[in-house]
Amino acid sequence: MKRELPDLEAMARFGAGIAAVLRPGDVVALSGGLGAGKTTLARAIIAALGHEGEVPSPSFAIVELYEHPRVRLPLVHADFYRLAHPEEAEELGLDDYRDGAALIAEWPEHAGGFADEAGCLSISLEISGEGRIAIVEPGADWLGRLP
Repeated sequence: MKRELPDLEAMARFGAGIAAVLRPGDVVALSGGLGAGKTTLARAIIAALGHEGEVPSPSFAIVELYEHPRVRLPLVHADFYRLAHPEEAEELGLDDYRDGAALIAEWPEHAGGFADEAGCLSISLEISGEGRIAIVEPGADWLGRLP
């Protein structure tokens, strides 16, 4: 399914809709080229989960953690852009971080992808004029609760 996101407000509403139904074990896999809006959407989701203040891009740290009570549910925000091989995600201890938490994964293909997981909401972002287009592919656990 395609969703038009003509401006930052639309991106924020889309992120808030995802946050409203996000639950532990879910993965929001964000793909798209540089500057497509992956981190902007991730920030919108994290803010809608209750985080106040800055949301740093995990480009260099690779993994940022958000824990209750700062957010409604434990959350891992990961940016896999710098990984050379999917096995590196395992070396980071990603499975340990994910235990009982939701995951927002930027550049998921660099970590081997998550689309085969029932709880994965894959979103590919494309630049369209001044806005973005989100191409959304829900895993089985997302059917019936898409924002």
